[in-house]
Amino acid sequence: MEAARPAETTTQHHGGGCLAAARTFMPPAGPVARCSGGSSLAGSSDEASCGSPKWIEKGLSCVCIKRRGAYERICMNLTPLQEQRLQRLRHRMKVYFDPSRRNHQEALRALWYATYPDQELQGLISEQWKDMGWQGRDPSTDFRGAGFISLENLLFFAKTFSASFQRLLKKQSGNRATWEYPFAVAGVNITFMIMQMLDLQSTKPRTFVRAVFIQMLSEDEWAFDLLYCVAFLVMDKQWLEKNASYMDFNEILKSTRTQLERELLLEDVMRIEDMPSYGLLC
Repeated sequence: MEAARPAETTTQHHGGGCLAAARTFMPPAGPVARCSGGSSLAGSSDEASCGSPKWIEKGLSCVCIKRRGAYERICMNLTPLQEQRLQRLRHRMKVYFDPSRRNHQEALRALWYATYPDQELQGLISEQWKDMGWQGRDPSTDFRGAGFISLENLLFFAKTFSASFQRLLKKQSGNRATWEYPFAVAGVNITFMIMQMLDLQSTKPRTFVRAVFIQMLSEDEWAFDLLYCVAFLVMDKQWLEKNASYMDFNEILKSTRTQLERELLLEDVMRIEDMPSYGLLC
């Protein structure tokens, strides 16, 4: 079974040889309150939360960060839509891959045929899986770190941005190292890295990045999957720029996270599509 995704909000078209995804975005689930600036907030009850990370320590419900030339307040008293989407994403993050479940088996087969549409799959346990970058004949053993959502992420990437997916799978760009990162296993690690970065399982907000992402989630329920695709391209780009080899993978993953965090907090980034690195996708 393919990763769940509302067909009515997605259309695909080809342009310049790349597969692009056009989406219809719903407006934010309510007006975003704005602060006029630091000096005008003196004496207000939100003074500690604007322009300062102290809101994290005090458990305040709002944080103000500078975006689009002004201070924008992102409130963590979630709207019903944000709460619904966050809970749905949290549920996805808790699902372990179970090779005995039919829908998990179907998702794995769907990944194979999205990756190799002209090759017949011999079985869910097969030497063929090594070609995709799994560690052994049984890819189910590699999902332990991030669970079923990591398979959904790979499938989303393969179906939504097939040109970029195939380019990374086949290591088509740049001067590649002798010891390359295994594609599929790298994908599982990227899912786990994003889960840690966004800290969505915690009960209280602890980072600005999490606050910004939840705001993005109210515009696009598939923001996590889109961020995953961007992260994969960023990781590969850094891999090439730093002439990395297999032993450097953890360091490249750390620097990838740093770049994602920096881009998510840029003034003009209100959606995943606004991130500078989103332009790497095709």
